[in-house]
Amino acid sequence: MIRVTARIALNEDELHEDFLRASGPGGQNVNKVETAVQLRFDVARSPSLPEPVRARLLAMGGHRLTQDGVLVITAQRF
Repeated sequence: MIRVTARIALNEDELHEDFLRASGPGGQNVNKVETAVQLRFDVARSPSLPEPVRARLLAMGGHRLTQDGVLVITAQRF
């Protein structure tokens, strides 16, 4: 379990991470090493989120939210 707040905890199975190649300059390892990570969380179908939290997250997700309600965060710099 991943504790988010005192009342909200996510099951680790609800988070999916994929490793991929980062864009931009990479020196010797460019196009060889997967140095970026993409985190996916299904906001719309998560059993762990109370309805008010789900609604707020869906409203605030912006371009990081797919049409199916999956939050996608990609990190490639840090």
